[in-house]
Amino acid sequence: MANESDRYLRLDEVLMRTSLSRATLYRKIQEGSFPAQAKLSHRRCGWKESVIRNWCDNPMFWSADNL
Repeated sequence: MANESDRYLRLDEVLMRTSLSRATLYRKIQEGSFPAQAKLSHRRCGWKESVIRNWCDNPMFWSADNL
């Protein structure tokens, strides 16, 4: 949907939306079963809201290969 906002979410927001712990989130990133964060600046990173929403819709079958 073109009208959806696609802002970047910070770590705390991603953890809240996914109900994952920080350790589990980073383990899943390493395994390729959770989207990796994007570097936004020297000391900041975030995840696109649309990508997190996509993962939340189907976490068991999400794969980094599908991006």
